[in-house]
Amino acid sequence: MDHHFVGIPELTGVPRIAVVIDVMRAFTVAAWAFSRGVEKIVLASTESEALALKESHSGWVALKDGPPAPGFDAVNSPGLLRSRDFAGRTLVQKTTAGTVGALAVANAPLVLCASFVVAGPTARFLRTQDGGPLTFVVTGEGGQADEDRACAEYIGQLVSGGDVDAAPYLQRARTSRAAADLAAGRRSGCHPDDVELCLEIDRFPFAMEARQEESLTVLRPVAVRSP
Repeated sequence: MDHHFVGIPELTGVPRIAVVIDVMRAFTVAAWAFSRGVEKIVLASTESEALALKESHSGWVALKDGPPAPGFDAVNSPGLLRSRDFAGRTLVQKTTAGTVGALAVANAPLVLCASFVVAGPTARFLRTQDGGPLTFVVTGEGGQADEDRACAEYIGQLVSGGDVDAAPYLQRARTSRAAADLAAGRRSGCHPDDVELCLEIDRFPFAMEARQEESLTVLRPVAVRSP
């Protein structure tokens, strides 16, 4: 399947198939949220929208980037989320890059959100799809984030077939600016284990598909058959 890579500012038109990448940390966090029992994730465009959605739906919880804030139940950190119990809950997520990228391509016929923790299942899901081309949306740093580009390139190689060694791609992510910032505590609302949790290849057995449900963009896990 033909594929190419774009940053959010470079998006023009509506892609046929979009894979939105945010390794550190939105779509690692989303995968962890599903593993902790979240039923669906509603992607919000602003923090105020996230809070309004939570307030208007009984039982919903909200998550954002940065430090804890009034009204929000969690922050965008896999290390801080992994011990939480969200069984049956709906999570409203607003982040700096990942949710922005997903909303930018929300009208595409197929939208997947991904990171290393669901890379293999995402590629296997994509291999079942007809058509193309495949557009990878590299969300971090205006499309320049090496951890996101590395993950996108890795998934692209997997989709193309053949054995692919994940190690060089993970190393690029490990030495990225985002990883350095997290390791040094320069990003608020983080946990010391966040970098390593973001680099757990294929930690979860599902892909994550975003669809329009009424007026909302909703992310749900999609079971993918093992190789």
